[in-house]
Order: sequence, then structure tokens, then C-alpha cells
Amino acid sequence: MCVPVPYFTYILQNPDGRFYIGQTDDLALRLKRHNMDESFSTKNRGPWAIVWFKQFMSRAEAVTEERRLKALKSRKALTALVAQSVESRPSRD
Repeated sequence: MCVPVPYFTYILQNPDGRFYIGQTDDLALRLKRHNMDESFSTKNRGPWAIVWFKQFMSRAEAVTEERRLKALKSRKALTALVAQSVESRPSRD
């Protein structure tokens, strides 16, 4: 029996406030590659931090969400999504 691999759609942000949207099946490795300048789209613009992500059970779902987010083309919309995500996280107190 094959165990399904989760996929993630993610948003990265750098210290300049730039966003990058992508999808992957390994968040930690993908972030590492972005920060090692192995991705053309983010090269020489880091360091990057994951500010939002969502898990899916198929790559198709993750790609659909990635396209939806990229279609927003609005810094305000992405900032609001990230802020909403931060507010909904449980506190570590």
C-alpha cells in the first residue's frame, strides 16, 4: 500500500517585503534551496522565510491553490492572508 505524500502551497517573504508563491512536497528542503540561491526566481533576494502554507493531499490541489494566489496579484491580499494566518495560530504561552 502506498502512503500518499502531502503537498504544500507556500508563501515566502524576504526582509524587503517581497513575496514568492510556490508549491512543493518538502517545505524544509524547498526553503533551503531558495535560501541557497538555487531558484532562479528568488536568487539574490533572500533570506526567505515561510510566512504561510497550506497542506494538500495531491499535487493538483496544491498547484490549483498556487495559481489562485498568484492570480490575486495584490500585495494587500497576500499581506492580509499572511496576517490572518498568524492571528489564527495558537499562542506558545
